[in-house]
Amino acid sequence: MRGVGPVFESYVDYRSSLSFIGTILTRLALAPATVLLVALYYGEPIRPFVVTSLVMVVLGFGLERLREDRELGRREALLMVSLTWLAVPLVGTIPYLVAGQGTLADPVNALFESMSGFTTTGSTVMGTISVDYHSHSILLWRQLTQWIGGMGIIVLMVAILSELSVGGAQVMNEEAPGFSIEKLTPRIQETARALWSIYAGFTVTAAVVFYVLGATGYAPNMDLYNAVAHALTTMPTGGFSPEARSVEAFSPVIQWAVMPFMLIAGTNFALFWYALNGEPRRLTGNREFRAYVLAVAAVGGLLAVLLYTGLGLADVPTNIAVLPGNLENSLRQALFQSLAIVTTTGYASMDFNTWGESAQLVLLFAMFLGGSAGSAAGSIKIVRWYVVQKTMTRELFTTVHPDAVRPIRMAEGPVDEETIQGIFVFVMVFITLFGVSSVLLFLDGLRTGMDLSAMEATSAAIATLGNIGPGFGVVGPMNSFEPFSDAAKLYMVFLMWIGRLEILSVLVIFTPNFWQR
Repeated sequence: MRGVGPVFESYVDYRSSLSFIGTILTRLALAPATVLLVALYYGEPIRPFVVTSLVMVVLGFGLERLREDRELGRREALLMVSLTWLAVPLVGTIPYLVAGQGTLADPVNALFESMSGFTTTGSTVMGTISVDYHSHSILLWRQLTQWIGGMGIIVLMVAILSELSVGGAQVMNEEAPGFSIEKLTPRIQETARALWSIYAGFTVTAAVVFYVLGATGYAPNMDLYNAVAHALTTMPTGGFSPEARSVEAFSPVIQWAVMPFMLIAGTNFALFWYALNGEPRRLTGNREFRAYVLAVAAVGGLLAVLLYTGLGLADVPTNIAVLPGNLENSLRQALFQSLAIVTTTGYASMDFNTWGESAQLVLLFAMFLGGSAGSAAGSIKIVRWYVVQKTMTRELFTTVHPDAVRPIRMAEGPVDEETIQGIFVFVMVFITLFGVSSVLLFLDGLRTGMDLSAMEATSAAIATLGNIGPGFGVVGPMNSFEPFSDAAKLYMVFLMWIGRLEILSVLVIFTPNFWQR
C-alpha cells in the first residue's frame, strides 16, 4: 500500500504492474529484430528496427527496476494488462516514425496504425497509393504486429515467462476475448503454450497453402512474401495486407483458400486442442461453434441472393456485368465478406462500397456478431448473443410459468446468473459506446468540414470499437481513416484499445474505486 497524497491512498501496487510491462517489452524486442533480417534481405534501411529494439530493451530494463515483490493481485493484473496493450502499440510506432514515409510519418497516424495492428483491428490510415509507397520491411512490421496481438501478448508472455505462470490464469482472463480462457492442462503455462502452438501451426499451414497455390500457377502474384504476410494477418483476424486492393489483388482460388482459415481464426482455439487430442466431438458438438457457423452461413446466404439477383448492388455498370447471374462470383464475394466481417478479419475481396444499401446493411448487422469466445475475433461475440437469446426466451417462458426453473445451458453446464448479468452489462455498454461514438465522430466531421455521412460515422465507430477494420464510404475497404481529424483518430485509438480488452477491463482503471479500498 502506498499513500499518493494527503487524502487519496492507493491500494494498487502499480510498481509491480509496471515492472512486468518492462519484462514484456524486453522480450518483445525480438520482434523488430526479426523484421530487421527482412530489411537486410531486400536491401532496405534497418535503422527503424534497430532503434525500436533498443528502445524496447532500455525502456523494459528501466521499468523492471521498479520491481518489489512482483506479485500480481486482481487489481495489479488488470492494470498490467491494460497498460501493456497501451505501451506496446506506443513503442510499435517507432519503425513508422523513424522510416518517415508517407502518412505514417505523422505521429498520430503512426499511433493509429500501430494500435490497429496490435489490436488486430485492421483499420488503416494508409490508402491504396500509400501502401505501395512503403518498403517490404515496414509493411511486414504491420503484419507482425497483428500476429503478435492475435492470440494475445499476455498469453504469449505466460507461455515463455515462468514468473508469470503463478498468476497466469488471472492475467490471461483479463486479456482473453469473450469468456475466461479454459484451463486445458494442469499448468496454465502449458495451456498458454498449447494455444500458441495451435495458432502458430495454423499460421504456418496457411502460409504453405498460399505459397503452393502461387508456385503452381493458380495465383501468379502470391509469392513467398505475400504468402507469409497474409498468413500473419489471416490467423489473428487482422486484415492488414501489403496489397493495395487487399485480397482482391489475387485470383479467386486464393480467395477461396483464405476462407477456411478465417473460419478457423474465428473459432475457439480450445476446441481445436480437444480435436487434436482425440475429442473431435467437442468441436462439432459445441453449441457456440454451431451458432457461429450458422451465423456465417445466414449472412453469406442472404448476401449471395442479393448479389446474384442484383438487389444488393448500386447502379454501377461493372458490378451489373460481373455479379448478377454469376453464381460462383456472387457466392464467393458473399461468403468471403460475411466471413471477413463476422470474424472481424477485415479483408476485402472487392470494394463493397459499390454494393447497394441493402447489402451494406447486412454487413453492418454482421459487424455486431463477432466470432467465438477464445478466438482471435473481436466485436460482441456469438456466445454472448447466444446467451442473450436464450435468456430472452426464458423470460418469455417464465412470464407464463413464474414458478418454473429454467437454467441457461452451454456445453460446460448451466450458466450462472452472475455471468448472465455480466453479459447483458457488456452488451449494453458496447451498444451505448457505439451510439455515443457514432455521434461524436459525426459531429467532429461537421466541425472539420469533412462532410461525413451518418452511415460513415456509424461504420467507423463499430469498425474501431469492434476491432473490425473497414467501414463504408470514406472508411471503406479500399479507402482509409486518414481524412479524420487528429482528435477523431486519437478517440478511435481509444476505442480500439478498450475494444480489444472487452471494454470493462480498461474502463475500470479510470474509476476511483479501483485505486481505493
